[in-house]
This record gives sequence, structure tokens and C-alpha cells, in this order.
Amino acid sequence: MTPMAPHISAFLRERLPHQRGASAPTCTRDADSFQLRFEFASQRCGVTPSALALAQIDAPLVMDCFAALETARRHRPTTRKARLAAMKSFMHVVEYRVPALLEQIQRVLAIPAKNTDQPLIQHLSVAEMQAILNGPDLQRRSGLRDRAMLHVCFAAGLRVSELLTLPLTALTWQPTATIHIQGKGRRHRALPLWHHTAEDVRAWLAVRGHVAVPELFVSAQGRAMTRVGFTYLLRTYVQQAVRACPSLQGKQVSPHVWRHTCAMMIYQATGDLRKVSLWLGHADMQATEVYVRADPTEKLDALEAVIPPSLRRGQFTVPDRLIAMLHGQ
Repeated sequence: MTPMAPHISAFLRERLPHQRGASAPTCTRDADSFQLRFEFASQRCGVTPSALALAQIDAPLVMDCFAALETARRHRPTTRKARLAAMKSFMHVVEYRVPALLEQIQRVLAIPAKNTDQPLIQHLSVAEMQAILNGPDLQRRSGLRDRAMLHVCFAAGLRVSELLTLPLTALTWQPTATIHIQGKGRRHRALPLWHHTAEDVRAWLAVRGHVAVPELFVSAQGRAMTRVGFTYLLRTYVQQAVRACPSLQGKQVSPHVWRHTCAMMIYQATGDLRKVSLWLGHADMQATEVYVRADPTEKLDALEAVIPPSLRRGQFTVPDRLIAMLHGQ
């Protein structure tokens, strides 16, 4: 039986970074995805993950794995879609490396994506966003870092991976304060910073000190800030902000909700979906249309522009109770 380990190693170390030009966060995400999948397959087949064979990774096992992860880890449909895409990409590599398994591979490639509901995106109001940004204690080094980190993430509408991998060299100050971002799909974009955002970044740089890592935002130990660490800080400041802004009570404010809030503010200020797409670094305008569906002002404008039909008016007369009783006999 053909062992799995050499092929997945070639996929993650050669195919993705060198042949496809995938970014480091993409490679890490796919590696985590395959780790969960191979742990499931290992338990199902009764062998260690390194002893798994390609022939054991068939369509029924892949579908059972997705079902188990949706139940045990509460994976969202979008997560399932991304991980199914990673599996199919790997199977395309195996196609020409192990042609004897072509029929099995085609069955995995034929697994359909799951149709899901598309709820409206969640975003914050201006008052809610300001209450959170006012949370960090600017008398402390960690407070200066947290204010700058939250402010940059919001003002630039960054994905959390873009924020946490932002290097010092991404900042330029002349002729205007700007950050240069390498986003999803290695797409680069340059975004000017608001004056107050730039002030917060300068305040953090003044106390950041010399650390070994190149990232702009670092932990108290001088290491790059992690996704878990940033999510924890955001959750902490949301809980603090509830006292000043009760509407935050019960809201799940994730880093991506922070990004949605930036997008909605830009769209409501400009009314131009293309500018929102450029600001967020979307590859396809279709991905930006979710903000049109979430913004009620567009529907109100349409409602006011339409002349409603003229209908004949009438008045309902309540029947007499006695007559109604007699009529029912």
C-alpha cells in the first residue's frame, strides 16, 4: 500500500509554498486541517497517522470526518468548504503521483460543497466601536499596544492573520502615514491611516523597544502576538465596554466582526462598493456584496423611490354579536 506521509509532506512543503505561491498563513491553516483529518483517519483505521496509506483515504472516510468535525468541533459550513478545498487540492497532486488510485481520487473530488444559509453579517455601531477602543489603559505599555492594535485592525479592516503578521517595515510615514499589506492570495494593498490611528501607532512604537521578532505587535514576552492572544484581548475589552455601552451585552465580537464594522462604515460613508472591495482586499466584488444586504439604507432608498399602487380603501365593520350568533345556528 502506498504510504500517505511522503505525499502530504510534498504537498505542504513544495506544492503550496513553491508551486502555488501560497502564503505562510495558508500553509499553516492547511496543515492544521490535515492534522485533524489524519487523527480521525488514524482512529478509524486503527493505525498511527504516519502509517496511514493513500488507499485508506477514500470518499466515505472523508465525508465521515467532516460530519464528525461539524458535530464535535462545531465547524461552520465555511470552514468545511475551505477544508474540503484543501483536500481536493491535495488529491489533484496525488492524481499524477499515484495514477493507480485515480478512481478513488475522482470520488473524493466529486464530494459536493454543502449548501448553507447566508445570514446577514454582524457589525458594530459607531458608539459600540468607540467604547471598545476607549478600553485600553494608555498609562501602561500593554494599553498603548492594545489601543494601536485594535485601532489599526479596525481602521484598515484587516483580517486577523494580516494584523498579526504585519511587520515594522509595512509602515511608511512620508508623504502620509500608510501601511502596506500582503493579504489573501498574495494580493498587496496600501492603505492610508487616519491621523488618530497613526498617533496610536507612534505611541506604541515609542515603547515597543528592541525585540527579536519583526512583527509590529508583540506580546509581553517579546514574541509575535498570536491569534488566541488577540481574540482574548478583544473579548476582554468588549466585556469592559459593556458598562459604557450596554448594547454590547451578549454580542459575540470576533476579530472578523471588527473587520465587518470597518467595511460597513466605509460603505455607508461612500456608497461605493468598489471602494469597500479595494479597502478590504477582496479578489471578487461578489464577496463584498454581503455589505449591501446588511445595510438597510439601500432598501429604504429603494422604498422611497418606488410609487406604491393606488388601492381602493374600505372600512371593516364589526358584525353585531347577536346577529353573528344567530347566523351561526
